[in-house]
Amino acid sequence: MILPIVAYGDPVLKKKATEISEDYPKLNELIANMWETMYAAHGVGLAAPQIGLPIRLFMIDPSPFADDDDLTNKEKEELASLKKVLINPVILEETGDEWAFNEGCLSIPDVREDVFRNKAITIRYQDEDFKEHTQEFSGLAARVIQHEYDHIEGILFTDKLSSLKKRLIKGKLNNISKGNITVDYRMRFPAIKKRR
Repeated sequence: MILPIVAYGDPVLKKKATEISEDYPKLNELIANMWETMYAAHGVGLAAPQIGLPIRLFMIDPSPFADDDDLTNKEKEELASLKKVLINPVILEETGDEWAFNEGCLSIPDVREDVFRNKAITIRYQDEDFKEHTQEFSGLAARVIQHEYDHIEGILFTDKLSSLKKRLIKGKLNNISKGNITVDYRMRFPAIKKRR
């Protein structure tokens, strides 16, 4: 089932998410719905807060980036096969020089900005069967993971922008939070408080 994606301005996107256990209700169904939602919106990652659930769960499938001609064959292969669910993840280390990449977000449609992130990460997480893994990722794979990880920490990519950039996109962000935007996927907009 395709779920609505929560829009910028909803408080759930600014909450630090909580860990879940193996007995989380209907987890397999939730994961299946999140995959369907992500693909319907043409995303490469989706975190549970983006569908309104403040839990430490996200998924990535950066395979669309594998077509990038600037990548090595090894990087292309890694991205093409990197479809993962990460539950209760913890980034243990971020290393390498920070580099800029033009990022967007399904919760913040039509806003794209350069964001600086470390080149490599080491992350510990549980898969759908709650088996624990510790892995290193670099390049675009690390970036997609860092972006989704930020979501479960209550951080949006726009939080990482300079004060000037934030001022320049303020009008767009306000329009998104008010629902004054057209997208080709289901969205849920924050409740607008009516003035008396």
